Amino acid sequence: MTVTPPRADLGTHEVSNQPAPRGARDLWAEDVALRSAVTRAGGRADDLAHAGAIYGSDEMLLAAEEARRDKPRLMPFERSGRRLDEVRFNAGYHHVMKTASALGYAGAAWNGEPGGHVTHAAHVYMLNQVEPGCCCPLTMTYAAVPALNADPALAALWQPKLTSGLYDPTARPVAEKPGATMGMAMTEKQGGSDVRANTTRAVRDGDHYRLTGHKWFCSAPMSDGFLTLAQAEGGLTCFLVPRWLEGERNGIRVQRLKDKLGNTANASSEIEYVDALAHPLGEEGAGVRTIIEMVHHTRLDTAMAPAGLMRAALAEAAWWVSGRAAFQRRLIDQPLMRSVLADLALDWEASVSLGFFVAAAFDRDDAESRALARIGVALAKYLGNKRCISVIGEAMEVLGGMGYIEETPMPMLYREAPLNGIWEGSGNVICLDILRTLAREPLAGEVLNATLDGARGRDPRFDTALAAHRARWPTLPPEAQTRWFVESLASLLAAATLFDTAPDAVAAGYVTSRLSGERGSLPGAIAGLDTEEILKRLTEHTGT
Repeated sequence: MTVTPPRADLGTHEVSNQPAPRGARDLWAEDVALRSAVTRAGGRADDLAHAGAIYGSDEMLLAAEEARRDKPRLMPFERSGRRLDEVRFNAGYHHVMKTASALGYAGAAWNGEPGGHVTHAAHVYMLNQVEPGCCCPLTMTYAAVPALNADPALAALWQPKLTSGLYDPTARPVAEKPGATMGMAMTEKQGGSDVRANTTRAVRDGDHYRLTGHKWFCSAPMSDGFLTLAQAEGGLTCFLVPRWLEGERNGIRVQRLKDKLGNTANASSEIEYVDALAHPLGEEGAGVRTIIEMVHHTRLDTAMAPAGLMRAALAEAAWWVSGRAAFQRRLIDQPLMRSVLADLALDWEASVSLGFFVAAAFDRDDAESRALARIGVALAKYLGNKRCISVIGEAMEVLGGMGYIEETPMPMLYREAPLNGIWEGSGNVICLDILRTLAREPLAGEVLNATLDGARGRDPRFDTALAAHRARWPTLPPEAQTRWFVESLASLLAAATLFDTAPDAVAAGYVTSRLSGERGSLPGAIAGLDTEEILKRLTEHTGT
């Protein structure tokens, strides 16, 4: 498509030394790290090549921008005073949801084709670069599918709708819809991550239950159903609460929308169940065990999202420095800038490599792989999200003052950076969960150690770092040292995956800077990186 450029000759000056806006981009073809990781992990490259071009199209970029600019609006009542409890969205939001659904974001993992979870993870990675807010309802829809296996009848009704690839935002019962979305409502004020402190009550009413109580966080309140936790006679139990009933609205009251730092296209809310009809999912008292299957899968997405956010920020920074000069040299050619960008790129590369390594474990149906997925997804989530904030902050600084301007994507990406480190278990929760997994599931530790041992001999500094880790913590650490232990373990695992997925310069650079201590404490405070080879992976489509 030919686009007439804006005028550069203004009344007082000519616009120069300003990179043109990036416009449409192919999120698959332009990302060699993504392609190589997906190929090695067994993802469906042809499907993702098609999706990557659409995700980065002008149409999707505009729809995403509109979805963020025109925020969701709560409509608690209609004009006569009757309750609606609906959220209205901009047309851009619906366009993104419809497009991503059709491309397979929620359904790719469940259609029986090989590499489903790896393919899904790539969708998460790419869509987060365009519109992170729409990822939340799609992620929960994907993750609800295995949890529904706890009830064959509910699974038979809901799973085909959740995986259909058809987006239907109308207010009607799920049986009448070609496609559906699923949300989750667990958190209450008094408990937070401690869901066993929940007070929402469930009272049996024939074949179903009635729920009464308050949920402090409920993202995507226009979903067709919600997996939720409530106290039944037999203890904390998981329920499926349908949004719409036959001829009436279920007792779900949307009290308010949360005014969040970012993720603005997604209508996170506070809700109340008022005698809401609910179907039990699993046995009474087994609520955590049932819903944890959904949480486990959403954690895969919160591990992949920061990789996508880092990629978006670094690609924008690379575009900027490739088209702007200072002191008679392009910024990309200046040694200090190259050192900073290469250092930041290593965190992105590690997050990509580790994320798809974990996604591949989700695709394998054996005990060792399930154990590896359980421990690996927590390690990837923790490390990627902790690195994401500083990477995006530094990438924003690369653009100078323009990085702080809303016309660029950098402020949006910066607001998104902390999100996935909070959702589905904040840092301390994840670290303690890793300790519990290693203590209670010996197989998880065994497969993790086998993976690390398999990387020995690739770089003597890796071997030294692994030995030092094991010498420092011959057993599980005391709780106060858990973050140090998890950071060390996750960094070792990331390095082990990079040996197989990235060029030698990337893997060696990561070992040098993350495992050997040969650096300062801030981004870019590093020597000895092969910046030429590292930056090739980041800048191959920026015209450098």
